[in-house]
Amino acid sequence: MVSSGPGSAPQSDTQPAGSLAVTWLGHATTLIELDGVRVLTDPILRDRVGPLRRVAARVDHAVLEGLDAVLISHLHADHLDAASLRMLGSTRVLAPRGARRWLARRRIRDVEELAPGEHTELAGLTVRATPAVHDRRRWPLGVSARPMGAVLEGSGSCYFAGDTDLYPAMAELAGAIDLALLPVWGWGSGVGPGHLDPARAADAVRLISPRVVVPVHWGTLALAWRVRQVADAALPPRRFSELVRRVAPEVEVRVLAPGERTELVSRARSAGRIEPS
Repeated sequence: MVSSGPGSAPQSDTQPAGSLAVTWLGHATTLIELDGVRVLTDPILRDRVGPLRRVAARVDHAVLEGLDAVLISHLHADHLDAASLRMLGSTRVLAPRGARRWLARRRIRDVEELAPGEHTELAGLTVRATPAVHDRRRWPLGVSARPMGAVLEGSGSCYFAGDTDLYPAMAELAGAIDLALLPVWGWGSGVGPGHLDPARAADAVRLISPRVVVPVHWGTLALAWRVRQVADAALPPRRFSELVRRVAPEVEVRVLAPGERTELVSRARSAGRIEPS
């Protein structure tokens, strides 16, 4: 495993074909690098979004250079922030079907819509939209679009779940995923339907059986008036790791700090061997 601490410079110029890496930038914002292609998910790049304040380290914008695309999983404000998207310039955006008009009104126009079951090509990769069990509305009476996850496929494969609850069809991914990025919490004191908590996320690992899983969607945002009440932000991924060891001991869990990068050699190059830590 190659790991870099927060603020590490991008390494895509030296990443060989057959390499797969992820940098977790906090919440659901991840930089996926596969075969030299760089995809940013659900970018939240500001210190505050609505009532939510960032409690983790700030995003180092140097790691965002040279993006090939941005992937949006759904319309909720902690996953789709127009101001953060505008910081990225004219980068191609892959978004849920129904989101284009909302984005265009906010000066984001290079948008391709996908629905679960559909796919597109991206610089030699295939991006396949997967189902997500989550509220499709941005606000109760506002625009809506069907949430999605995505699988990026090249010499290896990476599953980004977005925001979802557990659903049986996750098992259709079994044996096909090198790296899974799974939400394990949120930004409040609990999570309800439409989300994964540590136990449901561990069950998702059991169904998907990836080679490596990185827990995301924890320890990054908090309600502004409750920031000082955040006691043990790392409890959800610790609990998740413990549960995965029980239900899917063959899967490696890598817990990253915001800004940290990890790399693995894809199945195509390693024939099932993960680089040693």
